[in-house]
Amino acid sequence: MTSSASHPAFQPGNTAVITGGANGIGLAAGVHYASIGMNVLVADRDAEQLKVAEKALQAAAANGAKTMGRTCDVSIATEVNTLAQTAKETFGDVSVLMNNAGTGMNPGKPWENTDGWKKLLDVNLWGVIHGVQAFVPAMLEAGKPGLIINTGSKQGITRPPGNSAYNLSKAGVIAFTEALAHELRQQEDCKLSAHLLVPGFTYTGMISQFLPEKPEAAWTSEQVVDFMLNSLETNDFYILCPDNDVTREMDERRIQWNTDDLIKNRPALSRWHPDYADAFDAFMKS
Repeated sequence: MTSSASHPAFQPGNTAVITGGANGIGLAAGVHYASIGMNVLVADRDAEQLKVAEKALQAAAANGAKTMGRTCDVSIATEVNTLAQTAKETFGDVSVLMNNAGTGMNPGKPWENTDGWKKLLDVNLWGVIHGVQAFVPAMLEAGKPGLIINTGSKQGITRPPGNSAYNLSKAGVIAFTEALAHELRQQEDCKLSAHLLVPGFTYTGMISQFLPEKPEAAWTSEQVVDFMLNSLETNDFYILCPDNDVTREMDERRIQWNTDDLIKNRPALSRWHPDYADAFDAFMKS
């Protein structure tokens, strides 16, 4: 990585907590934080992968930084509350909270598999809510500069067909994080800010189980973290990452088309409607 955000939360001796931190973007962020001397607590459901992550964090730690891994199911509020207590007792105040845990399971169509839909939402949406509610009150009370970074998805913005439950969960993360950012701004003398990380196509553990080798189109997790740090330098709320296949301009056009469905009263998800295929192609080329 080539950048180190100058935000006062990113200082040696400060503490970062990352859920979904055993691999992928979460681990890449943890390794970076440890390398600049921050204490790092990563949490994950995968105990075996967590052991590997702990070794990577220990190897990266600089300037006396302390690192730790803990198993945690973010869909269970009491486990996230315990994680917050562990962080407080071990490291003191938390300066950076990354609610990054997520699952890509596909429970099926909107009228199918109620339990599957609930399980996905419990992790991807409620995991973020649990993280904020467990950590942010103490972060506010501490009165120190801090960051809350929630991991969203482009699928929560444009909502492509294929995994409606995942789209719903990530759309919820967007709405929740927007509300969080607004409410923090209303707090007197508040030094916390919330940010939405929106990765592009990224080669993570979720992807590697289907693709053993990184596709050319994908970014690495380290590239995403580097982009995130650069965006935080300018206090961006929407950290919309490109990748090796999709540019910022392409993302903007796709988002604009999706928004225009509502404004122009087109059919839902008209980008994938056969009657609008030519119009969408022309729009992207214009």
